[in-house]
Amino acid sequence: MLFNQIKSEVQKLEGPIVIFGAGGFIGSNLFRQILQHRDDVYAITSKEPFIPWRIDDLRADRIIHADITDIHSLNRLFSQHRFKTIFDLAAYGAYSKQNDVKQTYQTNVIGLLNLLEVSSAYNIKAFVHAGSSSEYGLNCKEPLESAELMPNSHYAVTKASAANMIKYYGTILQFPIVNLRYYSIYGEFEEPDRLIPQIIEKGIKQEYPPLVQPDISRDFVYIDDAIYATLLSANADYKVIGGHSINIASNKKTTIRDLAKVSAEIFSISGEPAWGEFANRKWDLKEWYGNAGLAKKVLNWEATTSLKDGLIKTYEWQKEYSKPLYAKKLYQDQIKHKITAIIACYKDAQAMPIMYERLVKTFYKINVDYEIIFVNDCSPDNTADVLQGLVQKDKHVIGIEHSRNFGSQSAFMSGMEISTGDAIVLLDGDLQDPPELIEQFYAKWKEDFDVVYGQRIKREGNKVLVRLYKVFYRVFRNMSYIPMPLDAGDFSMIDRKVVDELVKLPETDQFLRGLRAWVGFKQTGVPYIRPERMFGVTTNNWRKNLGWARKAIFSFSYVPLELLTYLGWTLTAVSFLAILVQIILYFTGSPIPHGITTIIVLILFFGGLNMLAISILGEYQAKIFEEVKKRPKFIRRQIIKNQQDA
Repeated sequence: MLFNQIKSEVQKLEGPIVIFGAGGFIGSNLFRQILQHRDDVYAITSKEPFIPWRIDDLRADRIIHADITDIHSLNRLFSQHRFKTIFDLAAYGAYSKQNDVKQTYQTNVIGLLNLLEVSSAYNIKAFVHAGSSSEYGLNCKEPLESAELMPNSHYAVTKASAANMIKYYGTILQFPIVNLRYYSIYGEFEEPDRLIPQIIEKGIKQEYPPLVQPDISRDFVYIDDAIYATLLSANADYKVIGGHSINIASNKKTTIRDLAKVSAEIFSISGEPAWGEFANRKWDLKEWYGNAGLAKKVLNWEATTSLKDGLIKTYEWQKEYSKPLYAKKLYQDQIKHKITAIIACYKDAQAMPIMYERLVKTFYKINVDYEIIFVNDCSPDNTADVLQGLVQKDKHVIGIEHSRNFGSQSAFMSGMEISTGDAIVLLDGDLQDPPELIEQFYAKWKEDFDVVYGQRIKREGNKVLVRLYKVFYRVFRNMSYIPMPLDAGDFSMIDRKVVDELVKLPETDQFLRGLRAWVGFKQTGVPYIRPERMFGVTTNNWRKNLGWARKAIFSFSYVPLELLTYLGWTLTAVSFLAILVQIILYFTGSPIPHGITTIIVLILFFGGLNMLAISILGEYQAKIFEEVKKRPKFIRRQIIKNQQDA
């Protein structure tokens, strides 16, 4: 019955639909219910480094990370999607572990204000805000919506402030918004350490969890009833409910003793709980229950699921599905960072699956969320097919395909532009950069180093080339006008703030390892031995290596120009001396050097010198020419993500 009622209300919603706070308990259930019947719903989660555990099995193309405290982010979001129905279930501070007071006010008050200011510019059909029975605070005995608010926590203060803001927008500005004051909602996907999940977990073992005093009361509402009330509110007449607060309650006072009795009946538990084993908290009150008369009047809603039936439904879900989900939650709770790996691929199709496996294994080992961006720089092999397979296999993988071959530097920059990690790692696709070294990079990064680069203390391969690479890095370091790390390639971990600075640089012809040093910040190296390619042969040759050397030197050194200046002054001085010598020899009658050979040698010497000078100036002019054209660094043919082309 309730399922059909929910389905009917979902189908009435005007889309597109957006749910802020969709990673939370009520938000995730609402998203799941709507997504069963609608395709135009979007889940918005806070800027965390992962998709929340409650919804990470759902359509990733309908899940968006956004920060409601950032009004610019919201402006972009609304201009792109133009939502019609808004559910705001974003909140902070409801749980004792959420104890950042500043964030409580930023999220619950400033975040709501931002949402209202941005959405007011659009033709919104409905805006449903998740309030709380905590707004009543100490005045919690069956209060009417018009009762005095006496908040007794920072969270309650922010929710009461939000209710007043909603009253102003709804009644004075005629904005279609309503505030739902939820009481003790319980059911599937609730936090595992909350009262009802603990009652069930212990009940399965025929035990009681630690409980407060038996006369502490609650007003329990099963999640499906709450979702139905939420949907009814979105479809209601806002000329009637606009700006109002509505209690979503069962109208029943349930003490902890009553809850224990129902639990004992369901799980056949004998004996009495050890009352008071769990210390009372400041919000644990003896008369905390609601009056849902207004909900019945204006929404035609009332809770229909009894506490016993709701517990049984939650128990059936919890015993079947909760263990892997709660394990996932525990893992995500421990995750503090998201790392993006960007792999430049050219003729690396064989290595890509191995690269993926080794990266994932490393990311799991260091306990981080991850994003892997493979950039296919128009490779002539089957890289595109391999990339499609990896994207379909793992929603953390993103594929970029360039319209032509732009080179590894552009490939890295292309990935950096769309990366979302707290730090990014640059790797070549040939597996010469060992992914396992990321563990050491990450350790250094957590020590507050902004750039951690791999330092090649030894290279496998052609000994002549290896020696020349060593010589080049030392020559380059001495010639550069900024300190360049020795034996350091592109393989590195770069903090988000450094990535943002690199992406903003306007240069077209980029030499990333040089720019990485140029932007500064705190940097360090991690030594490693660079192996040979695992598959195929290198795409580099002598001409390309010389090109790299020229790009590095002419991008980060004025020494060639300075040498020309010094050489010019030196030759000028020598010329003056030669003239003086000629004059002296003439007047003293001494023999003067002459002959065609001397003239030819001098012409060739100075002609060659002029050509060298012109070529050096030409290199710098070519750099200028390349930059003033302002052509894009790359052109993407497509971005492949979650089986969707963007």
